[in-house]
Amino acid sequence: MPSLLVPHPEQVTAAAPAGVPRRRTRVFALTETRWAVTALALFLMALPIQLAGASAWVWGPLYGLAYATGGWEPAWEGLRALREKTLDVDLLMIVAAIGAASIGQVMDGALLIVIFATSGALEALATARTQDAVRGLLDLAPATATLLLDDGSETTVATEDLVVGNTILVRPGERIGADGQVTDGASEVDQATITGEPLPVAKETGDEVFAGTLNGTGALRVRVERDASDSVIARIVTMVEEASETKAPTQLFIEKVEQRYSLGMVVATLAVFLIPLAFGADLTGSLLRAMTFMIVASPCAVVLATMPPLLSAMANAGRHGVLIKSAVVMERLGQVDLVALDKTGTLTEGTPRVTEIQPLPGSGLDEDALLAMAAGAEHPSEHPLARAVVDAARTRGLSVPGMRDFTSAPGIGVTATVDGHTIAVGTPARLLSGTGAACAKAAALAETLESDGRTAVLVQRDGTPVGVLGIADRLRPDATATVAALTALTGRAPILLTGDNARAAARVAEEVGISDVRASLLPRDKVTAVREEASSGRKVLVIGDGVNDAPALAAAHTGIAMGRVGSDLALETADAVIVRDELATVPAAVNLSRAARRLVAQNLVIAGVFISVLVIWDLAGHLPLPLGVLGHEGSTVIVGLNGLRLLREGAWNRATLARR
Repeated sequence: MPSLLVPHPEQVTAAAPAGVPRRRTRVFALTETRWAVTALALFLMALPIQLAGASAWVWGPLYGLAYATGGWEPAWEGLRALREKTLDVDLLMIVAAIGAASIGQVMDGALLIVIFATSGALEALATARTQDAVRGLLDLAPATATLLLDDGSETTVATEDLVVGNTILVRPGERIGADGQVTDGASEVDQATITGEPLPVAKETGDEVFAGTLNGTGALRVRVERDASDSVIARIVTMVEEASETKAPTQLFIEKVEQRYSLGMVVATLAVFLIPLAFGADLTGSLLRAMTFMIVASPCAVVLATMPPLLSAMANAGRHGVLIKSAVVMERLGQVDLVALDKTGTLTEGTPRVTEIQPLPGSGLDEDALLAMAAGAEHPSEHPLARAVVDAARTRGLSVPGMRDFTSAPGIGVTATVDGHTIAVGTPARLLSGTGAACAKAAALAETLESDGRTAVLVQRDGTPVGVLGIADRLRPDATATVAALTALTGRAPILLTGDNARAAARVAEEVGISDVRASLLPRDKVTAVREEASSGRKVLVIGDGVNDAPALAAAHTGIAMGRVGSDLALETADAVIVRDELATVPAAVNLSRAARRLVAQNLVIAGVFISVLVIWDLAGHLPLPLGVLGHEGSTVIVGLNGLRLLREGAWNRATLARR
């Protein structure tokens, strides 16, 4: 029968698994990226040569290669779409580019090619990175597990071969191989990847554990209760994929608009070419008018009317620590009217801190002496609560006394000899066994701390309680101001979605001014909450950091992840990342998005007016080709410069002031 004795802390550290390797598609591993970069390089080589007045034999071949490298893939996809009786806008742009080249506007056509090739490459990269993150989540669960056979012997098996009813042994420092129930042993399990709880949770016989979570200092026997394909971690992967697919209807709407526009452009161009011919116009004049129409009706100005404001806003936000992953996200961010916040690692720092030090009357200890004594006993331990105690002593500049005879009992605490006294530090419910006044006072203090959402830690000296420490996850300094700003922006106070317990959640919510608190949520519960709000017409912004937040981030109208403490999956699933974990930048980013949307509307009006005037001129009169090109390019420059206004530092300052 395998031993369940607690090993020495050094053994636990040694047994800890290595970091899970991260799967990440390299940028230049994608063919779309290589072709787009090649087309851009060729265009940038040809443009200065042309502007310098060199012969067309010098810059012409470079433009030709830019057409080929950047345009062959959308052209091929467009031809395949034609076989399915579908006409997309990419093929239309290829035709427009070739049409521009046919009447001597080679540079205009090459620019169209480069723009669309680059856009396709960015889309391919975003898709690949998201798929990497979803696949990488499965690496959290170990590949093998120790199966206990009926005769008491052990064998190593693949976790995917485990079946319901099997019993596995999970040693200290190992990741749990399957969802199940503890049948023997005691330990603490770090299950932040599933529930978001900042501290390891004590586990003993009868408790539930999840695949992929990290066992602490004790050994556990676990009876498997779910197949690998039905584990919580596997279902998170499924939920992320399903939630991401729910955004498809928006994409379908865009494709329908593109289809109609493309068909309209083809019909209009053919009409401009053929109708004059039917009334006796010469072939050259009709072709010139049709090509002029193709150029002036080109959506370049419309594309630039939309992109520069959004890209400028993205760049400005990026300089201030908010990474927006796409222009679509930048636009959607300004539409949100409800915010859902995670607690641990989002509103709080995600690291336990000592918040209260309560020496008992008659102990003869002050706060510093009590803390130093507890730190001396906890010093060898790797438990997060122990590290919080030791860090608190060092922050106060206290000298941590030496210790000997250190022992650790999972779920109970530690014991050591400090300055000749036996010091025990641990869970009040497990350590308190007497009926004296000191025990009663310690129990009352612990209950008070726990009712306030703190974790109570009892300190005993030679079997007598001498004090209680309160430990909690510290609130971010800007959390309260951010909640107030988001309330003002959306017209409704944010909601709190957390896997942590109700008391801890209520304490944090009260401090920051949130009244709608939903605690003890698993990942699927967070997704349900987000979808319920969305079904009532709300555009929900979810802000989180953990693997357990990833499905909600994907299901939300917009998702933002905390960058420093965020899991890989949360960072890849989210639409935006707060790189420096400055929560106060979120309201500023929302305001910047709204400013960008206003500029987009202005630019669309400008572009629409120019295109309408030029098209009417070409159809109703005679628009000279040079003037058509000048009007087309002029409108493009105007909307581009207007959009670049958001690059200025003043734009961010105004967005920051607007949130106050």
